[in-house]
Amino acid sequence: MSRFDQQKHPDVTVHESAYVDEPCEIGAGTKIWHFSHIMANSKLGLKCNIGQNVVISPDVILGNNVKVQNNVSIYTGVILEDDVFCGPSMVFTNVSTPRSEIIRRGEYQQTLVKRGASMGANSTIVCPVEIGRFAFVGAGAVVAKDVLDYALVVGVPAKRIGWMCRCGIRLPDIGTHQFTCPACNNEYQQSNESVSPLKEVQGHG
Repeated sequence: MSRFDQQKHPDVTVHESAYVDEPCEIGAGTKIWHFSHIMANSKLGLKCNIGQNVVISPDVILGNNVKVQNNVSIYTGVILEDDVFCGPSMVFTNVSTPRSEIIRRGEYQQTLVKRGASMGANSTIVCPVEIGRFAFVGAGAVVAKDVLDYALVVGVPAKRIGWMCRCGIRLPDIGTHQFTCPACNNEYQQSNESVSPLKEVQGHG
């Protein structure tokens, strides 16, 4: 374990109590806060914010502008695309049948969190799952199956109770196949059990 080498990452801010193991990739503008540990062969994109007491394990991939709040461990097998939000103390897993006496290192399973998804405080993501674009996992939810794009899921186990706009506001549930966000006027359509955008203006393309 080695302290952060500022010369290798000149445009990255790392608190003096954090550890960054080499080799790893960290994009410009990323900030890593108190007592966090970035392990070797991980990859962090541009302008990420890594809170206190966060562990990012080997081979984890974070896209650009990922925000990881305090006390989150991101284990090998987890991939977070751009603009993902991880709430405080939320949990990932990478082995579905763990035993202390049995080595499962060759059996890590993948969790893919797609662009713009948010996972609330104390939620748990049970591998292997895929969380769709701009989906929203409520605080304390336990996700054990795939989550659709724009879906709002809550509970134990997590179930869909509605749809979310890209801006983070719940879309009105009025029994129609088209929705307009009351906050930003983004427009969406529902077809069977999926939602897709008709007009979206947030983000950076």
